[in-house]
Amino acid sequence: MERQMEPCQLIERSIIKKYRKELWTPFIVAVKRYELVQAGDKIAVCISGGKDSMLMAKLMQELQRHSDVPFELVFLVMDPGYNEINRQKIESNAALLNIPITIFETDVFAVANNSDKSPCYLCARMRRGYLYKKAQELGCNKIALGHHFNDVIETTVMSMFYGSQLQAMPPKLHSTNFPGMVLIRPLYCVREEDIIAWKR
Repeated sequence: MERQMEPCQLIERSIIKKYRKELWTPFIVAVKRYELVQAGDKIAVCISGGKDSMLMAKLMQELQRHSDVPFELVFLVMDPGYNEINRQKIESNAALLNIPITIFETDVFAVANNSDKSPCYLCARMRRGYLYKKAQELGCNKIALGHHFNDVIETTVMSMFYGSQLQAMPPKLHSTNFPGMVLIRPLYCVREEDIIAWKR
């Protein structure tokens, strides 16, 4: 009698088997082409709780499991001031996916809401800073964000129409404010429609 697979095992299998062409292959292409992961890295995989970052976390787990290159992972969740329901949802999804998350609290939402500046811009800037700082405290040399191919295209097009200069979203970026830290985007070649299809 064939042993029944756990939900997490079914999810992992879907990434490697059913959605290999759509998810696993473009993920590996980005990792290799842009040299996102190297031996000895300690990477903070930043999880917001959405489909993109959760998928990225599973892909990075699978890469660590199957790769000949030794590297460490920390799954980092920044709580910017979530309500209890949102936080519990992130925790339960992480448990379902067998992702051992590390949560730390910040006051990003409160500060952004009380500022005269654009709250969205300020929130994004503060989030990034807190993630870099916490990752550095944990001994990481890289942070991984869940931006996908569509995000890259949208950012470039928006900068063409509304910005004074062309701005791209690179797959790898060395931080100027946190020396020695590198930002990577492992989903750089993965399309949003394929992520949505997998999520269903």
